[in-house]
Amino acid sequence: MLSKSQARFFFLGGTLLFALVFLGLTWDTHRQTANRTNEAQLSESVVRGKAIWESSNCMGCHTILGEGAYYAPELTKVVERRGAEWIRMFIKDPAAMFPGERKMVQYNFNEDEITDIIAFLDWVGKIDTNGWPPKPNISTATLANANTQNSNKVDLAPVKYKSLCVACHAIGGQGGNVGPALDGVASRLDAAYLSKWLHDPQAVKPGTNMPKLSLSEAEIQELVQFLSELK
Repeated sequence: MLSKSQARFFFLGGTLLFALVFLGLTWDTHRQTANRTNEAQLSESVVRGKAIWESSNCMGCHTILGEGAYYAPELTKVVERRGAEWIRMFIKDPAAMFPGERKMVQYNFNEDEITDIIAFLDWVGKIDTNGWPPKPNISTATLANANTQNSNKVDLAPVKYKSLCVACHAIGGQGGNVGPALDGVASRLDAAYLSKWLHDPQAVKPGTNMPKLSLSEAEIQELVQFLSELK
């Protein structure tokens, strides 16, 4: 059993020790703040984008870095998931991307404002958050039609595929898993169907989750030619 002097020494010594530990951890946190918050990339465009984010009350629907509402998708890593061009197209006209489904407000931002919003979201996505939010724990072995023979074809894909389609679709296990994998799509669908589908997915299959993308005729034909080679 401790004497009064020993108990006093134990209490004061323990308090001092843990106070020093706390101060050390605080100093270490501040030492890493600049690198972990991606401070070097905090450009004027990022600052303007954050101002737009706040003035438009985006957090009234979305969460970012764990803060905000849970009505709409979480956006901390949205640029990594979707890509800048997909986001730009969606912000321009949410209803056109997902007819009859999306509740996203049409803000009518100009091109510069959209660029600033994307810059802000890209900056946020590069903050070191210790792996949060976690990526889905899905093994690529379970993805349907995962054909590794097509993986090398992604490098030869049209620009629009790499900037838009890859956000939702995968080839050879590379890409998103929101939409179906495109391995062997040419053995299931002919060029005429693919062209009609890319022009207006809702006209082919009402209620589909595939958005109507703002593609030129040349871009559609380039995609059709590429997809027609995936047998």
